[in-house]
Amino acid sequence: MKFSENWLRTLVNPSMDSKSVMDQLTMSGLEVEAREELKPGFSGVVLARVIEVAQHPSADRLNVCQVDVGLEQTLQIVCGAPNVAVGAVVPCALVGAHVGAIEIKQANLRGVTSSGMLCSAKELGLSVEGTGLLILPNDAPIGGDLAQFLDMNDTLTTLKLTPNRGDCLSLIGLAREISALVDAPITPPRFNDVEVTLEDRREVRIDSGDACGVYCGRVIRLTNPSAVTPTWIKSRLERSGLRPISPIVDVTNYVMIEMGQPLHAFDNDKLSGAIAVRFSTATESLRLLNQQQVMLSADMVVITDATGPVALGGVMGGDATSVTDATTSIFLESAFFPPSAIAGRARRLGVTSDAAYRFERGVDFGITRRVLERATRLIIDIYGGAVGPLSVAQSRLPAREPVLVRPSRVARVLGVEIDTVNISNILVKLGCACQPVELDFLVTPPSHRFDLSIEEDFIEEVARIYGYDNIPALAQRSSAVFLPRTQAELSAIDISHRLVDRDYQEVLTYSFVNAQMLRDFSNVGEPIALRNPFAEQMGVMRTTLLVGLVDTLRFNLNRKQDRVRIFEIGRCFLAQEKSVGDEFANQPMRVGGLCYGNRLEEQWGERARLADYFDVKGDIEAIFRHAKIEFKKTSVDTLHPVRSSAVYSGGFPIGFLGEIHPRLCQKYELSSAPIVFELELLPLLSNSVATYREISKFPNVRRDIAVVVDEEIPAQAMLQSLYSAAPAHVLDIQLFDQFRGGSLAFGKKSLAFRVVMNDTEKTLTEEEIEKI
Repeated sequence: MKFSENWLRTLVNPSMDSKSVMDQLTMSGLEVEAREELKPGFSGVVLARVIEVAQHPSADRLNVCQVDVGLEQTLQIVCGAPNVAVGAVVPCALVGAHVGAIEIKQANLRGVTSSGMLCSAKELGLSVEGTGLLILPNDAPIGGDLAQFLDMNDTLTTLKLTPNRGDCLSLIGLAREISALVDAPITPPRFNDVEVTLEDRREVRIDSGDACGVYCGRVIRLTNPSAVTPTWIKSRLERSGLRPISPIVDVTNYVMIEMGQPLHAFDNDKLSGAIAVRFSTATESLRLLNQQQVMLSADMVVITDATGPVALGGVMGGDATSVTDATTSIFLESAFFPPSAIAGRARRLGVTSDAAYRFERGVDFGITRRVLERATRLIIDIYGGAVGPLSVAQSRLPAREPVLVRPSRVARVLGVEIDTVNISNILVKLGCACQPVELDFLVTPPSHRFDLSIEEDFIEEVARIYGYDNIPALAQRSSAVFLPRTQAELSAIDISHRLVDRDYQEVLTYSFVNAQMLRDFSNVGEPIALRNPFAEQMGVMRTTLLVGLVDTLRFNLNRKQDRVRIFEIGRCFLAQEKSVGDEFANQPMRVGGLCYGNRLEEQWGERARLADYFDVKGDIEAIFRHAKIEFKKTSVDTLHPVRSSAVYSGGFPIGFLGEIHPRLCQKYELSSAPIVFELELLPLLSNSVATYREISKFPNVRRDIAVVVDEEIPAQAMLQSLYSAAPAHVLDIQLFDQFRGGSLAFGKKSLAFRVVMNDTEKTLTEEEIEKI
């Protein structure tokens, strides 16, 4: 939010310089993002009144003016502006003044002496446009300094507000905050209500109670439709980052910045019948003020008349009932829309507005009528005219539930004792109602604070106003107790270290993923959809880690990384019901990995070769050697039909390993297939503890066995059979070779196994070896 400090100081004016005030705001949690000193681009310019205008004797487009600048004698100035007129109050640069880089001197223009220059807003740097003189209020002090009159010595400040502080999206909200911080008195805008002199009245009603809390409106007849916005309103709007448009729009914007309440004005002659607030139907559409045609949905608030929707409630008005220069009668509305009825609707339609930005965060529902009176007063002061009675419809307003705040709890959370009287004073200064209850307080938040609902919220407010600098930084004392964990238990960190040791790098990816990509890489059923996703490509919860790993691979490939070895340990989220007694049954912890590119970094000692299924299989066997990993043939839609397998531990399936299916490689533009694995983490955390075994003084004995079997018999099954039949003296059995072709029949293969034997008591005899 951007604002003028001079404007703010009309509401609260502490005896502190600008920097000190802004430092106080920053330390209270309202971050000051930028500060800009505003200085006039001119000097020596005064307010002057045109006394006489005569045609220049030698130039058709020039006038010779007699100008009162507050001196004893009038000045003669030649002027070519088309709007110069007798009685007009305009800026006058005296001789010796500077306007931009130009110094004003006495000049002779076509034979007539000119002692100064009458200025436009563009020449003074006050506007990017301006074809005529800057016309100032008729009651401006003649001879006074223009920069002082226009309040040009100002500081423009931009605050970076957090979403919970919607109450500070107005100058009155900032004034409340500063008043509480520095104990300065606050002076709200003072004005007299406009007397009702018009019988015209338009009925209003709320048809959907959840759509609107209160809706106020009134008819205003305009006496002078050609009136212009006063300079002081234009100036304040421009310094707040808003462009002046027309008096009615400027007044609604001005009041919104001042009071925080968005307003809207309809052309009353374009409305038909009563005004109603309701939720839209899915078949309705509306052309907005920005000329955008939008299709409405059933959860969007609309303002309607007898013909249908005329505005999108809390967001933007409709084009059909917009105010124009020809408007002579308006219907001015002021309403409170609950944040739940407005949040996300504008973003869904691709629309942005200051009104939606405020209503989404919460607007003070206690000042709805007062703000309407403020805007009415300004409109009548500009246009003149007559005002009709107020039409009001009210539904459910947010409940302000009292919360018990305990000073003992404040001290425990903040680590400092704060006097109970001080706590009460702080909360009262913030607009809360405090009722003592024995040693505690029952605190009711004000209507403008939507972020105060639990005790911790009020404790935070006490800390902010008390001052974070006043809370001592004490070293915390706590007892560090090692958590019990035996050698038979591994942790996720242990698994991470082992993967890193095998040349994998850890990544952390989002749990929210693209729905289409998840369907490609997982077939476990319908995923959990997010109600309000961050982005379209993050709409569902992941049921597999592969989506994040493949997405990370593509990110790296797009940045010319040709060798990627990554892993992630994290939860997946399944839609089925949880098992009884298992809190995380539908949120399993898994470890997933991906290997792409060459097996090793480019080097002279090894020939370059792409990593394959067996490289990653070897990594898994090495990393999870404690878990008795087994691999069995499987069929997974996302994996290559041959170069993949299911992974078992202790006889139970725990995941899969394999190449990404060729069709997915083609779809996601992968030049070669990455090898991936995903395993349940819990079965891998049980560690087999090493037991003592006597070291033999006798040498090992090795014998090799070559067995011819059918092609479809897996080596893993043969190894299991060999291990199950091995006598006690067998230390190790490994497959070390395979052979096909030659003298072997078609469909046969020869597998060679190494058998290592040893006896710690004696040397094995040849007869014992052969028996084994």
